[in-house]
Amino acid sequence: MTKNMMICGVGGQGSLLASRILGQAALSQGWDTKVSEVHGMSQRGGSVVTYVRYSTNGRVASPVICKGEADVLISFEQLETARWLPFLKKNGKIITSTQKIYPMPVIAGNAEYPQNIIEEIEKLDVNISECDAIDVARKLGNEKVANVVLIGLYAKYSDLDKQIFTDAVKACVPEKFLQLNLTAFEAGYNY
Repeated sequence: MTKNMMICGVGGQGSLLASRILGQAALSQGWDTKVSEVHGMSQRGGSVVTYVRYSTNGRVASPVICKGEADVLISFEQLETARWLPFLKKNGKIITSTQKIYPMPVIAGNAEYPQNIIEEIEKLDVNISECDAIDVARKLGNEKVANVVLIGLYAKYSDLDKQIFTDAVKACVPEKFLQLNLTAFEAGYNY
């Protein structure tokens, strides 16, 4: 079985760490795993997407996921959920933050941020779980762990055991920030 996951957001939200945690979880099971890091406009607050692919019984030739192939879409921002939705396969799972980050055209007054994005996606009869990850992270003392909150929420629905993800967080997060990230993971898992 091959599992295709996309992690999307805006630069600075921690997409790369999230993809490393997911990749580490799969690697720890001895599965062939590929992780891509597409930085895009990450330093300018632009769209960022990463791919994690693993196979439980074979090889993964490429980390790239084509439209309609993603089993899971983990999104750190509503508009990014809509942007990458065409990559989700039928009956795929969406884990999304309710956060809105206004892109430059909206900030400059040249465009409007789309309204009711999550509600419109729900009308498509997709499997979606939403979380105010920023609020959860803020209550923990640091908004930067919102990415790990969403990884925790994903872990709740994953076929993998929770401990596999906890161990992956331990392997990927520096000691200085580890306890906060483990707490964020638990908060997402229990959301």
